[in-house]
Amino acid sequence: MFNTISKEYDGINRIMTFGIDKKWRRKVIDIIAENNPRFILDIASGTGDLAIMAAQQTNATKIIGADISEGMLKIGKEKIKKLHLSNRITMQIADAENLPFASNYFDAITIAFGVRNFENLAKGIQEIYRVLKPGGKFVVLETSVPTNPIIKQGYLFHSNYLLPFFGKLFSKDPKAYSYLSKSAKNFPYGISFNNILQKNGFIEVQNLPQTLGVATIYIGNK
Repeated sequence: MFNTISKEYDGINRIMTFGIDKKWRRKVIDIIAENNPRFILDIASGTGDLAIMAAQQTNATKIIGADISEGMLKIGKEKIKKLHLSNRITMQIADAENLPFASNYFDAITIAFGVRNFENLAKGIQEIYRVLKPGGKFVVLETSVPTNPIIKQGYLFHSNYLLPFFGKLFSKDPKAYSYLSKSAKNFPYGISFNNILQKNGFIEVQNLPQTLGVATIYIGNK
C-alpha cells in the first residue's frame, strides 16, 4: 500500500495537515536535540522528512531512516541526495518489530505517524526500548482525537470525509487513505499510549497535545 502511494504521499500530507505537520516534526527534533544525540534512528521514516530535519537541526553523525516500504525509501533517498546529506543519513529496509540493530545502540529514536501501523504495538515498543541506549530518548508524533467536543466534530469530519476524499482525488490507491483514517481513530492515544510506554519499560513518560489535540507528541526515556 505504501509503495503505491509513495510518490504523492508528501504532497497529500501537506494538504491534509495544512502544512502544520512540519511544525510538529520540528518540535520532535527540538526535543531529541536537547541531549545532543550522535546516533539517531527514525522508524517508519517513509520519505525521510524527520530524518532530514534531524540532520539539519542536530549535530548527529549518523541517522538511520528505517521503513518496510521500498517505494517510500526510494523517494527519501532522492530527497537526501538532492540535499547532499547522504554522508549522514542512511535509509534502509527494516521492520520495527524486528529491528536489525544492536541493543543499546541509539541515543534517540523517533517515529512520526507510524506507530499506529505496527501490527503488534507492544512488540514494536519493546524492540525500540532494546536498541535505545540507557539515558536515551524516544519521541513519537501521532494523530489523536481532540477532547473538546466542537474541535472533535471538526476532526472527525476531516478524518472520515476529507482524508478519504483527497485520497480518491490524488492517489493511485484511494483505499490507503481510508485505512490511514481508520488506523488513526483506533490508535490508543493520550494516557492510554503513555501506559503502554510505561508498561514496556519507559520512564518519565509525557504526552504533549499539539494544535488543539489533533496530534500528540509522546516522550519516553530509558
